[in-house]
Amino acid sequence: MKTLREAVDRVTAGVLLVLTSPVILTAAAAVRLTSRGPAFFGHVRVGKGGKPFRCWKLRTMRQDAIDVLHEDDDLHRRYVGNGFKLPSQEDPRVTRVGRFLRHWYIDELPQLMNVLNGTMRLVGPRPVVPDELTEYGEASVELLAVRPGIVGAWTSRGRQRPGYPDRVRIELEYLRNRSALRDFVILARTVPVVLRGQEEP
Repeated sequence: MKTLREAVDRVTAGVLLVLTSPVILTAAAAVRLTSRGPAFFGHVRVGKGGKPFRCWKLRTMRQDAIDVLHEDDDLHRRYVGNGFKLPSQEDPRVTRVGRFLRHWYIDELPQLMNVLNGTMRLVGPRPVVPDELTEYGEASVELLAVRPGIVGAWTSRGRQRPGYPDRVRIELEYLRNRSALRDFVILARTVPVVLRGQEEP
């Protein structure tokens, strides 16, 4: 069953990658034309077994975004305090094109390549950066026992995504009760979320 589900994931990801390739290529061109740096960005996240991997996205930030974050103490403090992210409208590192890509979740499409290379699944807990593991405490063992997903129980909540520690509760509840049927339901719930777009305060 596990091998079958992995095969279905990869075939589905391959089909979706072909279908969305015009959108990805157009967005990549827009990124390159409006800001310095590569079109794609591989953010290091923690994968199954604690193994780090590059989670691919279309670049939505300035090329020096990591340096800007660590050089600005107030920005870094707000980043950590807000669950290791910042609303796009409040983040000086996000480009104008990047805000558009984030609003419509277009920047996430390259993660289909992560599904193809076996570092992610279509559905699962969202991948975390190393610092976020402290939020899970001893339960991080459960989180790292599976491959992370492009969408999951937490992301399917759309604009109502809670921060930590509620995110931990949601992800762990999914992990302890996951099934093929539940994954299908999460995928179905994600479609209207994407169509509405992301709205940040």
